[in-house]
Amino acid sequence: MEINKISFIGTGVMGSSMARHLKNAGFDVSVYNRTKAKAQPLIDEGMKWCDTPAEAAKNADVVISIVGYPKDVEEVFLGDKGILSTKEGGIVIDMTTSSPALAKKIYEAAKAKGVSSLDAPVSGGDLGAKNGTLAIMVGGDEEAFNTAKPVFEAMGKTINFFGPAGSGQYTKMANQIAIASGMLGVAEALFYAKKMGLDPQKVLETIETGAAGSWSLSNLGRRMLKEDYAPGFYIKHFIKDMRIAIESAEEAGLELPGLLKTKELYDILSQKGMDDNGTQAIIKWYLNQ
Repeated sequence: MEINKISFIGTGVMGSSMARHLKNAGFDVSVYNRTKAKAQPLIDEGMKWCDTPAEAAKNADVVISIVGYPKDVEEVFLGDKGILSTKEGGIVIDMTTSSPALAKKIYEAAKAKGVSSLDAPVSGGDLGAKNGTLAIMVGGDEEAFNTAKPVFEAMGKTINFFGPAGSGQYTKMANQIAIASGMLGVAEALFYAKKMGLDPQKVLETIETGAAGSWSLSNLGRRMLKEDYAPGFYIKHFIKDMRIAIESAEEAGLELPGLLKTKELYDILSQKGMDDNGTQAIIKWYLNQ
């Protein structure tokens, strides 16, 4: 199968950059977003606008979505004007961090129409999307993955196939679990340094070169120190991800105390009206003690 036409659904913080990379790679890209104004810059750059997910899917070789919540994914794929209401053949790819169970449901619905479905959530935030260096975790049929690989390579750097439908989402949950406790560690380290009378910036620059080094420390730690809470990844979406991870862990009989504590603190920030802040705003929980 030759891939020429791609429809991209969801042109938010990450989706806009991802769609641009596809266009720059030579694909013919169309876009749909619930709020057209957010897609206008892409339309101005030459991408075609579609009025519904169904229209976006109709003549595309590949349809990609990256939206907010599982309920949005379900509507985009399975709604009356959803992707699978018109799509026949080709490949659909959901890159939203969503429910593994929903990924399996979409896979079966797509298969019934002769459509290959991949769940391919990403990690790397707004910077990874902008720089085309996302980590992409894929579940579904390996043949479809191999066909779609040039599409993934236009948007990401680390691209791995993990197995049947839902496997990409399970992998992303492992990613979010690792980030969850790590975010507390970054915030606590910088808060501690400040309270001990140290220069937090100097501390960060020192410890990031050793065993404490991490992407979160080097990137989000710096945003914490600048009091830059603009969203590379929204608190409300991180809470959604942690909820999915907790639910899937509970289904498997697993206890994950670090994840539970992290969600508890982010829930407090959410209750204070901070849903649209970036995840680095967790430092506020410590500073407001």
